Amino acid sequence: MTLTIMIAILLAIAIGYKTKINIGLFAIVFAYLIGSFGLDLTASQVVNFWPIKIFFIIFAVTLFYNVAMVNGALEKLASHLLYACRNFPILLPLAIFASATVIAALGAGFYTVLAFMAPMTLLLCQKTGMSKIIGGMAVNYGALAGANFMTSQSGVIFRGIMEGVGVEPAQAFTNSTAIFVTTLIVPIVVIGSYLLFNHKKLNINITAEKPAPFDPKQKQSLILIITLMAVVLIIPILNLIMPHNHLISFLNSKVDIGFMAIIFAVISLLLKLADEKKVVAMVPWGTLIMICGVGMLIEVAIQAGVINELSDWVSTTIPFWVIPVAMCVIGAFMSLFASTLGVVTPALFPIVPAIAVATGYNPTVLFVCIVVGAQASAISPFSSGGSLILGSTPQGVNQSQLFNDLLFRAVPLGFIAALVAAVVVQGVL
Repeated sequence: MTLTIMIAILLAIAIGYKTKINIGLFAIVFAYLIGSFGLDLTASQVVNFWPIKIFFIIFAVTLFYNVAMVNGALEKLASHLLYACRNFPILLPLAIFASATVIAALGAGFYTVLAFMAPMTLLLCQKTGMSKIIGGMAVNYGALAGANFMTSQSGVIFRGIMEGVGVEPAQAFTNSTAIFVTTLIVPIVVIGSYLLFNHKKLNINITAEKPAPFDPKQKQSLILIITLMAVVLIIPILNLIMPHNHLISFLNSKVDIGFMAIIFAVISLLLKLADEKKVVAMVPWGTLIMICGVGMLIEVAIQAGVINELSDWVSTTIPFWVIPVAMCVIGAFMSLFASTLGVVTPALFPIVPAIAVATGYNPTVLFVCIVVGAQASAISPFSSGGSLILGSTPQGVNQSQLFNDLLFRAVPLGFIAALVAAVVVQGVL
């Protein structure tokens, strides 16, 4: 059964990639066929494998943050951040990274940020003479790092998957914080090193017009975003600091990011900060289907005992000291062709608790190494990040050359950085 399910996962990815049809739909089909005919489960039991909590959280969070996307608050914020770099042209890649990080951390999510900032970045590369490789890496890794923030899209997905496999909410919060911090530091080191060793070759010239100031609706959106982040972050942090305080523990058990996001979304719509139809239309339904569909197939794998078999294999076959690096490599390889959110983390996160128990490894180390590895190769033209960058190439840019640069220059550089990070994380945590 293990082999059957592994083949099903690979087939879902391969067929989805070939046909350009959502991978999650094929995963749902395989979940039903294997669950009903291979494990003798009822159709209702298979339906119950749909990860309702993750679906709700992603829907709620993106619904709220879409308000700021629709009224232009986040896009204008990105323009202001880039404008601030006009007197320091050599720092433009870091400014792009910072802008993408901030916007994604404020809730826009990886795909949304990359969709509107990748074209802007490639145009900046054309106009300023900045390398498209470093520009693409800056916007891609910035969007990834920001989205990993504990209240942003990837961060809440990571926490949801962890909690779904038995990790306590407080520990899931700690794990997601470690993921965010690590994936923030690694790109800064990579981009900073590039600028340090290539500063003599750089010839970046910025001519930027001052962006228009924020209008009242945009200001209100940003205030609500910061308020939501404060509410859902402060209480868990206080609970970690004062775990025995009954009031804080009570509040921590009641504050839910999904419901809080819905409340703030309703407030935003009551204030008429954006058109409701446009806000709902921007919910990433494709991402939801992919994540939840693969989640159903992974749950079938759990029922079949596949996860335990894989964890036993990893913990008994791979040398002890190599396990975190191996998880990093596996994540990187999978992410060459698949989504970190939709495939890699739903597939690998469930085996972490069992590996941690069998080996004594801190599960935080393993979770971090998986994400660091996966996001190192997310810029591959076969993956979500690289494909979005390629799709954003303006006229006059050699797309074939950019394809090769992303695959043979950006991916190896990110992969080497991820391996180093995995070793460092193993030593620190």
